[in-house]
Amino acid sequence: MKKAPTTTKKPKSRSQGGTARDAPSKLIDAKIKELGDWRGEMLAHIRRLIQAADPHVVEEVKWRKPSSPAGVPVWSHDGILCTGETYKDKVKLTFARGAALADPEGLFNASLEGNTRRAIDLHQGDKISAKALKALIRAAVKLNTS
Repeated sequence: MKKAPTTTKKPKSRSQGGTARDAPSKLIDAKIKELGDWRGEMLAHIRRLIQAADPHVVEEVKWRKPSSPAGVPVWSHDGILCTGETYKDKVKLTFARGAALADPEGLFNASLEGNTRRAIDLHQGDKISAKALKALIRAAVKLNTS
């Protein structure tokens, strides 16, 4: 008897639970801990705001390579919302479709010249408006789901 073909979906996770499906969240936890400085604190803060803005957000880790074994944290909801990259002097939050989002509070301060992406560069000591970031996340979700 011939079996019907099965499809396997990539594991997706939230920051809760303890199954293999949580591997991306655990990788992000490890990256934050490994940074061990203001960048880790900033990435953790941004992560909490994203999760508060969209309880259904999916955490992923993409673009793992020898030069960046921890990869890049990615938050998705029917497509990529944003990524959280860390550099020596900043944490960069890049919105995949940021050019299509209204930014009334002026959070976007990098990658302003392109037609698609927009980014927020955060340096040591910078503060970010929780209200404004949550509004951007919700707008990105709305754009992805429309």
